[in-house]
Amino acid sequence: MALAPDFARTQTVYAYYTYRDGGRTYNRIVSLVPEGGSWREQDALLERIPGGVIHNGGRLAFGPDGMLYATTGDAGDEELPQNLQSLGGKILRMKPDGGVPEDNPFPGSYVYSYGHRNPQGIGWATDGTLYSTEHGPSSVPGGHDEINAIEPGGNYGWPEMIGDESREGMIPPLYHTGEDTLAPSGMAVDRNGRVLAAGLAGNRLVRYTPGGEDVEVLLEGEGRLRDVLLTEDAAYILTGNTDGRGRPKPEDDRLLRIDLR
Repeated sequence: MALAPDFARTQTVYAYYTYRDGGRTYNRIVSLVPEGGSWREQDALLERIPGGVIHNGGRLAFGPDGMLYATTGDAGDEELPQNLQSLGGKILRMKPDGGVPEDNPFPGSYVYSYGHRNPQGIGWATDGTLYSTEHGPSSVPGGHDEINAIEPGGNYGWPEMIGDESREGMIPPLYHTGEDTLAPSGMAVDRNGRVLAAGLAGNRLVRYTPGGEDVEVLLEGEGRLRDVLLTEDAAYILTGNTDGRGRPKPEDDRLLRIDLR
């Protein structure tokens, strides 16, 4: 979910969730408003995004341009990311009312970038650069989780390439984990342009400096980490140990805070 930029005035929240319709699984983006101590769906902005039991993407964030960005996974179908007619395996960009921005890279399309497997984090540096974190393959070779710098209309290669491979017209990752697994989820960019990524299977919070070859581990030992939010001098991290894949402690799940000063 993501708060509207004018949340203080409108109390509007945007959410992405998975649903069933006609025996098939999809994802949708909706707006919510408070009502009677709960939340009511106000509008369905985009429906029938490909969905499945895996790889649903789902990260929402408002960019510095005021547009709403959403990550979508390939839903387990490797033919979708390279298909520009499908919304699966993409990063989407839309107006807050659900319309398609006139300056999107593919006219009339929500698609902002494509060739993604399961992007789960997005965030912007102060210079406007958009970064995304993405899950690599689960088979052999495994690992190869990615940090990408996202360009409008860019093709990020899945399933045609992973890691250090290259293909004409496709953009390689800034960083990948090799055969190690992080399974990055939420991410944030600090004021120095460094990417912080929360890892699920990797069970750690890492920090990557663009142009570098490795990451710095900031937190580990708390199990699966779902998301990270930065303030002036601290990082707030959500654990994800009760999602059916972790090993929850009696007090899970938790919101953690670490000092970054």
